[in-house]
Amino acid sequence: DLLICDEWGYIPIDIEGAKLLYQVIAGCYEKKSIILTTNLEFSKWNSIFFDEKLTNAILDRMVHHSHLLIFDGPSWRLQNSLMKYN
Repeated sequence: DLLICDEWGYIPIDIEGAKLLYQVIAGCYEKKSIILTTNLEFSKWNSIFFDEKLTNAILDRMVHHSHLLIFDGPSWRLQNSLMKYN
């Protein structure tokens, strides 16, 4: 009932992969929940999928009925790293 996509946009997706991912998102639309994490703002999502129409279709389904949480500030991982910077 829940699909979790972590680090969205970390690696670009080829057009065939983007089409398959669209099918997954469309299949979940209004039926299942999706949690997505990313460092990319919506305006840069075309750099992941390389197709503006496909990007818009994915965004359209992702933002409808969604809650956007923005975590701003210093990196928790860096602050709690075992490596200490001088």
